[in-house]
Amino acid sequence: MSTRTLTSALSRLLLGAACMISTSCGGELLRTGRAPVYLVVTDVTAGAEGGDLKSFLLSDIITNGSAFNDNVRVGLRVEAKNPSIETTAVNAVSMTRYTIEFKRADGRNRPGVDVPYGTSGALAGTISPGIAGSVTFELVRHQAKREPPLANMVDGGGLRVLSTVAEITLYGRDQNGNEVTVTTQIDVHFADFGDPA
Repeated sequence: MSTRTLTSALSRLLLGAACMISTSCGGELLRTGRAPVYLVVTDVTAGAEGGDLKSFLLSDIITNGSAFNDNVRVGLRVEAKNPSIETTAVNAVSMTRYTIEFKRADGRNRPGVDVPYGTSGALAGTISPGIAGSVTFELVRHQAKREPPLANMVDGGGLRVLSTVAEITLYGRDQNGNEVTVTTQIDVHFADFGDPA
């Protein structure tokens, strides 16, 4: 065995050992990008426009002949990947956008047929380290209630209730431009629940 081969094998062995005892070679660091911080979801609540927010959403397809959007509020906080290093204003995360996908437990997930189409949109706001924050945006848009499969459910057509899980991914950047993302979920049950008296 040549000296070069032996040195290369020894280097790989030492690097592997260093990665096994170091938290920087795996875990949260690899899953959340290069930023020294990551986002933690503290709570997720949703409700009809102007209504109370709950930990699940009963989305009414049509109310008094009109479709209204349903909003979601996601509570967030910023945490340091290395808890021994103090965070500063540079570690604040400016939220930029979100994506939403609807899924069913039975695996039937064709957008526009089995579940509503996914959506995306812009976000604005900054979550500072040590200070709880939140973002609020549309979870179910007006137009989703006018398109299949939701439009098919008006007045008892199609399914009576469509139960889904909304998978929400939030995107942001720390003040050095490093990308930060987090994903969360909330139950969404669609139906034509009937108009209030």
